[in-house]
Amino acid sequence: MDARVVDRDTKGASAPGFLTRERIVARAGFNRWLVPPAALAIHLCIGMSYGLSVFWLPLSRALSVGRPAPAACPDMGLATALVTTTCDWRVSDLVLTFSIGIVMLGLSAALFGGWLERAGPRKAGLAAALCWSGGFLIGALGVYLHQLWLIWLGMGLIGGIGLGLGYISPVSTLVKWFPDRRGMATGMAIMGFGGGAMIGSPLADLLITRFKGSDSAGVWQTLAVMGAGYLVVMLCGAFGYRVPPAGWRPDGWTPPAARNRMITSGHVHLRDAHRTPQFWLLWAMLCLNVSAGIGVLALASPMLQEIFGGALIGHPEVGFGQLDAGARAQVAAIAAGFVGLLSLFNILGRFFWATLSDRIGRKLTYATFFALGCVLYAAAPWAAGIGSKALFVLFFCVILSMYGGGFATIPAYLADVFGTQFVGAIHGRLLTAWSTAGVVGPLVVTAIRQAQVDAGVQGAALYGRTLLILAGFLAAGFVANLLVRPLAERWFMKASELPAAPAAVESQGGADGIGRGGLTPAAILAWAAVGLPILWGVWITLAKALILFR
Repeated sequence: MDARVVDRDTKGASAPGFLTRERIVARAGFNRWLVPPAALAIHLCIGMSYGLSVFWLPLSRALSVGRPAPAACPDMGLATALVTTTCDWRVSDLVLTFSIGIVMLGLSAALFGGWLERAGPRKAGLAAALCWSGGFLIGALGVYLHQLWLIWLGMGLIGGIGLGLGYISPVSTLVKWFPDRRGMATGMAIMGFGGGAMIGSPLADLLITRFKGSDSAGVWQTLAVMGAGYLVVMLCGAFGYRVPPAGWRPDGWTPPAARNRMITSGHVHLRDAHRTPQFWLLWAMLCLNVSAGIGVLALASPMLQEIFGGALIGHPEVGFGQLDAGARAQVAAIAAGFVGLLSLFNILGRFFWATLSDRIGRKLTYATFFALGCVLYAAAPWAAGIGSKALFVLFFCVILSMYGGGFATIPAYLADVFGTQFVGAIHGRLLTAWSTAGVVGPLVVTAIRQAQVDAGVQGAALYGRTLLILAGFLAAGFVANLLVRPLAERWFMKASELPAAPAAVESQGGADGIGRGGLTPAAILAWAAVGLPILWGVWITLAKALILFR
């Protein structure tokens, strides 16, 4: 019998629900290049988690707007801060919103990964949209009522659940649509997470300026508008998801397992993945790579200022400690350009390295991250010692590209090792490494820096020990990557254990008219919808980064 998609609406069969996985199985004529823009739409929204810091300073002075004196309460305890309506919030209390969100990202990705595989990406994307945008709307209410606990609840707890669901929702879908280009596909989506703040931060600045008044900081209005906007964009992404029929593969493509032992043709069950040493080696690799990169991001601005000082504004003979207030403001602006440049390379690296991994393999890509990163971390103090700002910036741009590349490549690495059946759920569990690294990385670098400051170290030597220890993190990651081997046959599910497919294809394998299309008008429109905001964000970032080279 010729291959064809079995009609799901045959007589006597009940039609599947609108949000079910069965409802979104692609039919003949569907273009697989419509799926990455749907994933990007969701990731560009939740990526604003990296840009929430734009709200903290305006919120810390929210009650002082229009008043002759600040509404500061320096002796206020945390319990009071959560419910006070008469005291301005402290930045340190507001920043905890981000920490809560990142912790919830890891927890929700780990807890709901299995449900996502059963429910499908549309239902998970809808839940992510409601939680993330709802978090913004609850946060707007918290700002309006001046209740910090509502901000923690909305943008931290509920928004963090949306982060986790939104982050993992496209992974298993994309690797199944692009088995021939797993790295490129996941890299495109996860690039969006890195670019979300690049778009959201300047947009938030514009909205705050627009809504700011004599009696308002303009933040609650901004959160409400952005929350509503994120809801619309994420719903478009969620309803744009489709999954391929069982056994689908692109025309002319055959699984490469025979050519590459690191790419399996089997599938490991979610319940068994964490029992393998390969899972924990990959967990350690992600944790070490992220710990090193996020540690740099945490201190990028002060690091550039304290190492180069007056050299950033044409006065190399003046150290950072001797700069006056005006010069420090100039140096801070240049350091902000450095941070923007690092963010851009973080984004570009997610696509570049993940795409390259399709050609050279995931194991070699991660070996490059660790080996090259180790060399660059060790060489950065030398570049600082000779006063070469250009080399120092170049080294860290490459390092941050590999930091982003590590995020984008790990889903494809997991699919190679564990198969695609439960890769979304396995990826969710692996993201607990990110939550761990988000604590370990900044804690280590700030502790070492403070020890150096207390010892009287200044200038180029201030961060030398920190960077060498981060190089040690990557050296350990290199060893972990070397130890990753193909799984033993006993870990793979038997054919009888595989879950029932959401829709049957009578002839397993073959495109059956699905997935073709390329740059059709619909695909061009979908890519333009996500591409134009990205280009606007890149333009804004580059304009700010240019000050670094003036």
